[in-house]
Amino acid sequence: MRSFRLRFYAIMFSVLCLAACGEKEEGMGRYGMLADSTPEYSAVTFLKSVYEDDNLDVAISLSSDRLARILTNYHSNRNVQRHLLNLKYDSVIITPQSGNSVGRSEFSEKATVTVFLSGMYDDDKIEDLRSLDLIKEDGMWKVSQIHPDHFM
Repeated sequence: MRSFRLRFYAIMFSVLCLAACGEKEEGMGRYGMLADSTPEYSAVTFLKSVYEDDNLDVAISLSSDRLARILTNYHSNRNVQRHLLNLKYDSVIITPQSGNSVGRSEFSEKATVTVFLSGMYDDDKIEDLRSLDLIKEDGMWKVSQIHPDHFM
């Protein structure tokens, strides 16, 4: 009976140690603490999908019907970067600008999020801003339009 208990505790300790070894999921936003029910989270996830994923599936799922049709016509991430965003990167860091958020976004139906993009393309550092218009459809924030920064 004593060896059974010892074996049981050894197995439980091993399982506990191995379960704690999982990789931590990377958070969104400047400090990795951006809530997934905010328009900023949807905007950053949309742009990360365009710049870092192999396909446009996540970006299409986070788009309004009109923008989803436009994205499917471009077929690839590089085409969307080149033609729709007019901004190509080899590696990019995407940060939402939080200075203009006033109030609580869970009660609003529309939002505009300004996103700061900083990265490298052909050994050149490129920094730019983009504004994304988002609408709330079925409780999810979806990107409806992308605006270039007129001041840069």
